Amino acid sequence: MLKNHPKGLLVAFFTNMGERFGFYTMMAILVLFLQVKYGLSEELAGDYYSWFYFAIYALALVGGMLADWKKQYKLIILLGQIIMFIGYVMIAMPGMTLYGSLAALLVISLGNGFFKGNLQAVVGQLYDDEKYSKLRDSAFMIFYMGINVGAFFAPFVATGIRNWWLKTNGFMHDGSLPSLCHQMLNGTLKDTTQFQQLANNAVISKVPVTDLHAFAQNYIDVFARGYNWAFAIAAGAMITSLLVYIIFNKTLPGSTSIKAVTKKATIETGEKVTGNGKALVISILLMGLTAFLLQLMPGLDYKFGLAIGLFIAFVSYIFQISTKEERPRVTSLILVFIVVIFFWMSFHQNGLTLTFFARDYIAKHVGPLTNLFFNLNSILSVIATIAGLVLVFKSNIKIQSRLLGGLLTLVAGGLCYYFVGTYGDNNPIAPEVFQSFNPLFIVALTPVVMGLFSFLNKKGIEPSTPKKIGFGMILASLGFVVILIASLQVVSPYLLNGAATAEASRVSPYWLMSSYLILTVAELFLSPMGLSFVSKVAPPRFQGLMQGGWLLATAVGNKLLFVGSLLWGRIDLYMLWGLFFICCIVSAMFIFSIMKRLERVTGK
Repeated sequence: MLKNHPKGLLVAFFTNMGERFGFYTMMAILVLFLQVKYGLSEELAGDYYSWFYFAIYALALVGGMLADWKKQYKLIILLGQIIMFIGYVMIAMPGMTLYGSLAALLVISLGNGFFKGNLQAVVGQLYDDEKYSKLRDSAFMIFYMGINVGAFFAPFVATGIRNWWLKTNGFMHDGSLPSLCHQMLNGTLKDTTQFQQLANNAVISKVPVTDLHAFAQNYIDVFARGYNWAFAIAAGAMITSLLVYIIFNKTLPGSTSIKAVTKKATIETGEKVTGNGKALVISILLMGLTAFLLQLMPGLDYKFGLAIGLFIAFVSYIFQISTKEERPRVTSLILVFIVVIFFWMSFHQNGLTLTFFARDYIAKHVGPLTNLFFNLNSILSVIATIAGLVLVFKSNIKIQSRLLGGLLTLVAGGLCYYFVGTYGDNNPIAPEVFQSFNPLFIVALTPVVMGLFSFLNKKGIEPSTPKKIGFGMILASLGFVVILIASLQVVSPYLLNGAATAEASRVSPYWLMSSYLILTVAELFLSPMGLSFVSKVAPPRFQGLMQGGWLLATAVGNKLLFVGSLLWGRIDLYMLWGLFFICCIVSAMFIFSIMKRLERVTGK
């Protein structure tokens, strides 16, 4: 897979993998942590969550501008890693107030802004060399796979640490209990009978709980402390990422080579490569005006207006400082950024409303076969079995590889059989683990999708990068159709009135797993292709800035995540998923309507 690629890709791969493991360890539990620790409603927790997700991408614009200005991409990346580590240490501290936790998230956001977009820009710079230019799309798919190798393990580690701490303190995990505990403490609990039953079941000693108030406080404290331990794991992952980067970053493009590219762009355009102060002032004023006007609209506030205003300010700034020759490229990128906003608004519901759905509507217990996918050891055995079968049946490989594949299939398949035999009829599962399926599918399907594109390329019918993005939007819409169908048979949140969903009314986890599978294929068609498109089309002197623009569009989409949490508990679930279906399908129609323009700037 890495054949003919520069060595720097491998360094970027592992640097990103370590950082993303830490990041997704936190993201797997963040919205639940905010609710468990501070008793926040879904709407308020979703608001904080969407602001954080907005900030980690929006601040990439700052990181990109700083790197473009100083031409020190590698130094800015290093600073980002250090700042993120400090943020993870802060949020891992037990006893932190809500504002303290929010401050820690702001620090993490700043570090991520310095790190993420600039590392992507450096990967793109590796392929500015004509020797590697044809490998750009596949390079970003490999780079993207590194993100998801770390993200796959993260939810298992986060829930494992949390459950270990609960067990150490004599409790079992029950995702329905923290909300009921807060209701008990603030005097709003309406059904103490259900709470009593769940509390008794959560005590490992099986001694009936006699003081429900004391149990509620103790359970919340232990539960939240378990999440603090998980955040500490994220801080440790950042150290690993930092060490890989410090030791091996010499294989990445340095400031000298980047300055050479910028100098060439200056000669070609005849323009200075410094920013335009007047353009910056105009853009800031435009951002403020947009935020003010949107605040006047019913149902909107300054927070939404600020997010949209920042994107409009970016568009204004980049248009003002770009040359006539650069504007067709800039315009095409902006149009793709608009589509990206609606994709991420829908897709990143996986950490918000889809996690609420996993917690409140997916069966709490599963049979032994299904449990294979919810335990780290057994799911690794499943993965190894499939990998062995691929080696056995793959064409054009040596007999030794087939024999190795057969041995791997037998050993790993035997482990699967062993695990099924050790599992009981009813095995508890944690809602956070569902977030591991997306990165698992990414890692598993990246070679498949790459193989498909390679096959189509040999036939001369490979879709252009913009078409791949359009097909991704169509696939994303189908992913929401699946979860929409599953929601037709459940009671919507506003009808539960604070109670927990009965076990008999919950649906099979395969509904959500299937939705994640389709959304993952959509992501493979859109996200790495989008990164490749930006690195290919962005004017040389705006590499960091335009990667920041891609992430800013992602940020605006993430800010719009609040739409899901706002409507959760107010409308029927099938209507909620239908809204995201419409966003994705309309975006697909838009991108196909401008396809000729997009293909023209990519030379296809």
